[in-house]
Amino acid sequence: MINDLLMRIITTILKVCTMVALLLVSLSTYGQENTTINLIKSEFKKFPTSIRTNVNFKKAYRFFISKEYDSTLLYSHHFLNSQTEENVYSKHCRYFRGISFVEKQLYREARKEFERLPSSFFLYHSAQQKLGGIALELEEFSKALKYFLELIELPENQLRNFKQDIILHDIGICYMYLERFEESEEYLLKSLKLQEKKQDTSLIAGTYMDIANLYYEQYKDDQAIPLFEKAYALSKTTNDFVLKRNAAVSMAAVEENRKNYLKSIHYRKEYEQWKDSINDQNKVWEVAQLEKKFISEKKQKEIELLEKDNSIKKAQLNSFIYSSALLLLLAGTIFYFYLSKRKANGLILAQKSKLDALNDTKDRLFSVVSHDLRSNVNALDRSNSELNEILELKNFADFAPKLHHNTELTGSIKRLLDNMLNWALLQTEQMYFQKENLSLAAIVNQVTHNYKPLLSSKNIDLSMTIATNVFVYVDIESLKIVLRNVLDNAIKFSNSHDQISIYSRAHSKEYCQLIVEDTGTGMTESTLNKLLKESTSQSNTINQERTGLGLHLCQAMIHKNGGELTIESEEKIGTKLIITVPLSQDYE
Repeated sequence: MINDLLMRIITTILKVCTMVALLLVSLSTYGQENTTINLIKSEFKKFPTSIRTNVNFKKAYRFFISKEYDSTLLYSHHFLNSQTEENVYSKHCRYFRGISFVEKQLYREARKEFERLPSSFFLYHSAQQKLGGIALELEEFSKALKYFLELIELPENQLRNFKQDIILHDIGICYMYLERFEESEEYLLKSLKLQEKKQDTSLIAGTYMDIANLYYEQYKDDQAIPLFEKAYALSKTTNDFVLKRNAAVSMAAVEENRKNYLKSIHYRKEYEQWKDSINDQNKVWEVAQLEKKFISEKKQKEIELLEKDNSIKKAQLNSFIYSSALLLLLAGTIFYFYLSKRKANGLILAQKSKLDALNDTKDRLFSVVSHDLRSNVNALDRSNSELNEILELKNFADFAPKLHHNTELTGSIKRLLDNMLNWALLQTEQMYFQKENLSLAAIVNQVTHNYKPLLSSKNIDLSMTIATNVFVYVDIESLKIVLRNVLDNAIKFSNSHDQISIYSRAHSKEYCQLIVEDTGTGMTESTLNKLLKESTSQSNTINQERTGLGLHLCQAMIHKNGGELTIESEEKIGTKLIITVPLSQDYE
């Protein structure tokens, strides 16, 4: 009774071993797939045009690359039948057919194709590995062993194209079925060592089971059982249903041999669950294969219809070519005249755009003149009338403030006229503009020197902190215009005993920032937003106005220098104007 039970356990384990072996055979072919496909693509590029454009060979090649094996078999057969004798291109089709038969599990037909390949064929050793896999699949273990031993003895530069651990494993499986257990153990352990380096969990678990089966056949239960347990534990970490099923049935056999029948039943149930999962997968696969076959047949019919259509269209094309030549000549003439007209229209549009831009500049200048300049002149006129009244009444106490007020109005008008002139020159591209490497501190000192009397008269404190080693790459005159506008506004909107600070700071490796900060009246956020728009002027206080022209002029000039102008302001706190300009090209 015990002997019968032991025989049933060994038979079960041998079945598991067979399944694992067949699984690894399929993996061995998959491991070479990408390398083989790349080699075939490289060889195809070297073929003469007559072969690469041969309809049957080209289709056989393309269907093989896209893994459409039914179509591969069809067109490779057509190509072989069209050849009067075997040649290098026939060998490629033989290889295509061999792989296609293997994928369709027609192993004997695949063997016939692979055996016709000579040793000089560049994929000869790949074909030998396929032949070994076919022999193992057909349980011809001696023949399979011969193929695998030839592969493992290849030179290192050729052997690296194959997965050595798979070949060693297949040799071990062949020896086990031939009951040459010592050699089987040697090769399986070598395979396991390589797999552990690659950390391939599925292959390691499968090899554990194969070695355990080998020990079981030699009644070495103490060595076999730990390996079965290891394989089972590893199978839990994979998504391979076949491996999980094999590991479960192995553990069922082990526990049955130990007479732990409850555990054995547990593993049997787990085995059945994985078996059902595999069956479900197989059904899905079969449905997919049927759909693929149906699509392939449908596609083939479409190809035949297309070929017929092509023959008809070819005849139509010949007659169409002659009429097309005449039409092309006519179209070319029409196109030439069209391009000429389009070029003329483009020139007219460019001139119109330039004229529109000039008109827009003119309108904006007129808008400023009609509003800001007129307001300031009217204010000056009223102030002069008041000044005359003061002289007539000899009220000399009010004379000095009124005269000072007139001076400020005159300065404001002068600055507005300067800005309008510079804006017009800039917009009409008549302003001389040349960038050069300049000391930032020197430029700021030149501009601020002329403002010292005005700063002193308003009791405004000016502080400058600019490093003398900062050099910028700008046009000096345009930067001076920007600084004068900025300082004018800072002084204008600062009260007595306020402070204006001018300082520089690093911005990036290519830019630096010049900041002009005052503690004057400042602006609300809405006022600042309006100022940044295209409006010509916005009221700030009862007696003063901020004109947008100066700001837009500054923005345009800084932009032309490759920089940026930003404003930060808070009402009753002050305004900070940040000028970002490029550093000198030689600056470090």
